[in-house]
Amino acid sequence: MAVFHLDRYVVDVLLRDLVGHDHSPAAFVVYLFLWGRVSRERRKQVRISHNQIAQETGLSKSAVQGALRTLHRRKLVHSERRYQTDTPAHQILRPWIRNRAM
Repeated sequence: MAVFHLDRYVVDVLLRDLVGHDHSPAAFVVYLFLWGRVSRERRKQVRISHNQIAQETGLSKSAVQGALRTLHRRKLVHSERRYQTDTPAHQILRPWIRNRAM
């Protein structure tokens, strides 16, 4: 079984922030799922559809869409498509890393 490491911030702060403050446990689940996928594939981003995320996390497609809206608003995930109907590529962002350096 492969192992990937999380920043302490994710468990100590982000969990409480997304679940408690934003009332979006799905956002935390999607964030962890994407981080794990990016880590496993050793890439900066992962190209995966909302349906695939829903199937692999057990969330509904609408819960995944709402979670990604929250993650985009919080600047924790950046997603882009090459064209309108393309499967999005999702990149995990860790803004707390930049803030520590200041």
